Amino acid sequence: MLVIALVTGCGSSGGGSKRNAAKPGTLDAIWRQAGPAVALVPGSTDFAPGQVRVSFLVVDPRGQVIERPQARFWIARGREDAPFAQTTAKLEPIGVGGEGADSGLKSLYVANVRVRSPGHYWVVARPIGGTPIGGIQEVVVNPKSSTPSLGAKAYPSRTPTLATAPAAKLTTRRPPDRALLRDSVAASLAAHRPFVVTFATPRFCESRTCGPVVDVVDAARKRFARRGIRFIHVEIYKDNDPRKGQNRWVKEWHLPSEPWTFLVGNDGRIKAKFAGSVSLDELSAAIRRYLA
Repeated sequence: MLVIALVTGCGSSGGGSKRNAAKPGTLDAIWRQAGPAVALVPGSTDFAPGQVRVSFLVVDPRGQVIERPQARFWIARGREDAPFAQTTAKLEPIGVGGEGADSGLKSLYVANVRVRSPGHYWVVARPIGGTPIGGIQEVVVNPKSSTPSLGAKAYPSRTPTLATAPAAKLTTRRPPDRALLRDSVAASLAAHRPFVVTFATPRFCESRTCGPVVDVVDAARKRFARRGIRFIHVEIYKDNDPRKGQNRWVKEWHLPSEPWTFLVGNDGRIKAKFAGSVSLDELSAAIRRYLA
């Protein structure tokens, strides 16, 4: 039912008829050649020029999530334009050890493409294997990300730690993720230590992926335990109470949603960031590239 609600709420440009002809070589033609139409439900929306990470679900007309290991992925300026990039979207697990989101979703597709300028784009995804299917969806790339940009200096937030309050007041995860509550963002910046920080609330998350993301960050902490990298979890609501609104640390980082995960180098600059769900393999690859 959650998936059906997502499809209804987000809309789908791929649920209509494919009867009309399309000019060969265009994105529309690629979609129409794919067989029955399915919906692409976006998992992230904050895009800016550069390397763009597009995450999405593929949902059939009955509301069933399609989970094949890979999907072919194209992006074009418009439906009547030829794609300027093509790649393979990989199905990435939500959480650690097969434990997905509270919604019951276990994975989503992730595609990475380079987009040079802001604007309205269209993407097509065709899962590989089984009955041919395809979905089409609009993607808006803004002139600037609403969250801190890659290369920007991280905000020196004095996030709470175990030195300032007991774990039960610092996190909604049960059991508490104590190892992610030892260091603050400000102290890590002052010490010139690379760190991973995730802003998420496992208990009150609207997207149902916050708990799994915190689990992924904790698993990465264990994987890179000897690399001198710090791992930090920050809740998003004041006093962990949604009725009180977002806390000051979320406002300092200008986060429009949650969860968000950032990788910050020992120079204090943001090296990578992930909106929504991120798999352990994705996060680990980014840590090896930018922090380790």
